[in-house]
Amino acid sequence: MVLCFVACQSTEEQLMNRAEELCQYIPDHTLLDRSKDYLTPDFYAILDTMFYRLPEHEAMDHEWLYYFVTGNGGTIANYEVTAVDLLDDDHAVATILVHESWPEGVEGEDDNVDEMHLLYMERVNGEWLMSDFDGHKADCIRYIANNRKEEALREAIRTYLLREIAPQYRQAEFCVPTLMMVRETDTEVWGDFWVFWYEQSGDTLRIVSGGNHSGRMTIEEQDGKPVVTAFEQTVDGAGNDASARRIFGSYYDIYMNMHSNESVREAVRAEQLDEYVRNHR
Repeated sequence: MVLCFVACQSTEEQLMNRAEELCQYIPDHTLLDRSKDYLTPDFYAILDTMFYRLPEHEAMDHEWLYYFVTGNGGTIANYEVTAVDLLDDDHAVATILVHESWPEGVEGEDDNVDEMHLLYMERVNGEWLMSDFDGHKADCIRYIANNRKEEALREAIRTYLLREIAPQYRQAEFCVPTLMMVRETDTEVWGDFWVFWYEQSGDTLRIVSGGNHSGRMTIEEQDGKPVVTAFEQTVDGAGNDASARRIFGSYYDIYMNMHSNESVREAVRAEQLDEYVRNHR
């Protein structure tokens, strides 16, 4: 019994020391290459995607990332490992307290605010590595998968509009569709879609031509990617409202609120145009 107690105590002490070391690799808006040696491969890949593979505004919008990178004030000294539980031979979880000082000028009951976090560890090839933080890895995986699925769908819609709709207008230097999604299912997308041709003069982009093409697109998966196979559009002229009511059905009010709000459309157009410029520098 004494030998077992000593062995268990040694394991706990080892894990405590390892947890303190792993705290240094909890990213704070920066993911260094050397982190690969301290985070399990799948966990590192997720963080790498969140920090570097997603557009910044989408990555930073995800609540999980805020949980992960905030609370330490940017100094490793604020992390304290208070306990470690060995779940089985290859998995453990450490309780981490983050001591965050009150901002200057803010009164509090104490000089410090403590936040508790859980750092999960997994033994890989005999070495203890970080495998999760606050149990949000699964959330992050789902977020990345949904993001990639959504971007693939938007790319399919842009491809269709550029191929089938853009040639109907007077062409200029480049064409960038504006996509405002009303409703999505696995097989259909209802949206308020716009096609604009631009030409550049110095630092200014000028709209040369374009127009609206609202309606319902049929989506099929081909070779693992979504493809637009049909597009039912609202009609021009006197029959526009009737066709919009028929096509959008119960989503008609959502569509009209979106379609009739020029300020919203211009904000979306500016955002998507800015993204296009960033991706085509």
